[in-house]
Amino acid sequence: MKSIHNLPPFILASKSPRRHELLRLMDIDFEVVLKEVDESYPDNLTPEKVAVYIAEKKAKAYDGTAHGRVVLTADTIVCIDNEILGKPEDEQHAIEMLQKLSGRVHRVVTGVCILYKGELNKFFDVSEVFFRKLTHSEIEFYVHQCKPLDKAGAYGIQEWIGLTGIERINGSYTNVVGLPTEKLYQQLARLV
Repeated sequence: MKSIHNLPPFILASKSPRRHELLRLMDIDFEVVLKEVDESYPDNLTPEKVAVYIAEKKAKAYDGTAHGRVVLTADTIVCIDNEILGKPEDEQHAIEMLQKLSGRVHRVVTGVCILYKGELNKFFDVSEVFFRKLTHSEIEFYVHQCKPLDKAGAYGIQEWIGLTGIERINGSYTNVVGLPTEKLYQQLARLV
């Protein structure tokens, strides 16, 4: 496998501090360039297809303006019983989401799209996350302390609730954080 240290200039089209940190840990130099994109999707898509659909939509916003740079977009969703849990609207909504996840297993799906020289490379990863039964006071403490309103499913695995409430995961940890770095590395290595 080739090294990804010879990548062309790299754009991360995400304001997520977690994705920024993961790319830094991968030793990838990148510039953050943001564009507003409508994240709606057709109702008939599976959660996996929703995540890829939105990531692709985000990438297409850069088509024609990337100028030889690699553009990376991603979308992470949480789903339980095929119900997609997006970002909570407010703290009460976050509490309701976490009550739904408490004591159960759910899936985290991240769709990724790499745009390079007009070509789109799309893929996704799925991880299963097992929450222990959380008390109402634990959920309220986490929501009030950590303010997870910018996170799908109303939680971050790297935060207090992940450290104390997640019993195990099947699949990629970094996928649950927001970017499946293992699969991403393999895809980027094909570009160099």
